[in-house]
Amino acid sequence: MKAPFLSFSAVLSALVWICLLSGPIPLKAAAGDKPNVIYIMADDLGYGDLGCYGQKIMKTPRIDEMAAEGMKFTQHYAGSALCAPTRSCLMTGTHTGHTRVRNNGGADGDLHPEDFTVGELLKQVGYATGAIGKWGVGEAGTTGIPTRQGFDFFFGYLNQSNAHHYYPPFLWRNEEKELYPDNPEKRTHYSHDLMTDEALGFIREHKDGPFFLYVPYTIPHVSLDVPEDSMAPYVGTIEETEPYGTPGGQHYRYEEKPHAAFAGMVSRLDRDVGRILDLVEELGIAENTLVIFTSDNGPTSAGGADPKFFDGNGPLRGIKFEFYEGGIREPMIAWWPGTVAPGTESDHVSAHWDLMPTLAELTGQPVPESTDGISFLPTLLGNSAEQKQHAFLYWEWPGGGGVQAVRQGDWKGIRHKLQKDADAPIELYNLANDLGEETDVAAQHPDVVAEIHRIMTEERIAPDPDPLFTPAKPKKAKKKKSAE
Repeated sequence: MKAPFLSFSAVLSALVWICLLSGPIPLKAAAGDKPNVIYIMADDLGYGDLGCYGQKIMKTPRIDEMAAEGMKFTQHYAGSALCAPTRSCLMTGTHTGHTRVRNNGGADGDLHPEDFTVGELLKQVGYATGAIGKWGVGEAGTTGIPTRQGFDFFFGYLNQSNAHHYYPPFLWRNEEKELYPDNPEKRTHYSHDLMTDEALGFIREHKDGPFFLYVPYTIPHVSLDVPEDSMAPYVGTIEETEPYGTPGGQHYRYEEKPHAAFAGMVSRLDRDVGRILDLVEELGIAENTLVIFTSDNGPTSAGGADPKFFDGNGPLRGIKFEFYEGGIREPMIAWWPGTVAPGTESDHVSAHWDLMPTLAELTGQPVPESTDGISFLPTLLGNSAEQKQHAFLYWEWPGGGGVQAVRQGDWKGIRHKLQKDADAPIELYNLANDLGEETDVAAQHPDVVAEIHRIMTEERIAPDPDPLFTPAKPKKAKKKKSAE
């Protein structure tokens, strides 16, 4: 009777050694319960705006610490180079050739009932779901609002233009306005602080899990506006520029010290990311909570912001609204003590639309057929050998005269002004040796250009009418108001 027992023991021992030698323990065996997920997304934070990505002027110690304790991605991409389409890609797991919202505003600015979101994905397996911040893909009264797109709770801005102002007269709590009378004048309720308090409250309320908390913060998007305690460390210590605008004279608020204000906004963002991480550890749920931090697109030069001074796009060409790397390559940091190895860095090419399949795999669900994404969970778990790769990444934008971009391997193709010329030439860059996209090598590689053109032609579902190639109607001149 002993021989079979010994044989079984030998087999069991061998299996254990095979598992140990093959890499990290599979997620289900290591984590047990479904992990909580906190996804924090800054607004208009550039690739070079964080210390751990090379920033020299602004201080981001908590996010830098997050990177030191987790994994830093160096080739992660936004859904688009502007706010609304990025959010649509993130929520639906589709790129801008397939996602519903492809521009800011307009008739197709709201998600529809048939659009399947990450909130709905996690809600169907028992997650409490919350969204706190700037939504941007569903106006009040439409089917696109968070509470009709898989989220149990929402607090923040629905409208993107309203989100330009940090002392608003109201914010939305689920489907009702929460009023702040005289706030624009008295400046008593700073929206970012309100959102952070709500995020911390949501985590406390759902600490027994599982929960999914989406925090699309508004800072450091202009207007330049931050409480004095965050701005003060930079006043007089960094080079300043001329005041922005005139008091009450433009959409974005007047700011006397634009550089100090922007730096203060980034520092306040950093502080509050740290507060979220601290609470997760305080509640004893850190080892069962994945926290991801990223940004929605590249830095802006609007409203007094100055990405040139801060080197906000780092070594990359382009800023917000541009589909060169500086407009779409974003920081991304993943923090999960005990699961994501500390101090690691990944050059895996990923994009916002990968969140959907990643969360599906994380929670043991089939990957939705509609997604364009690929799960990056193997990378998070250190199983690089099992990590699938994208055949290409695709972007389009009907603004700016019509733009398309493709990344395939190290090749990057981009073409502009499609509304003037449907056959506009493709610029081609080799990111392996030209990260700054300085040298167009299209003439030397016609075969690569042809392949990228094929992707640009085929990898999209055109809405009706198709604004990517349709010239915009000229705007009617506004009539001047009479002196009366």
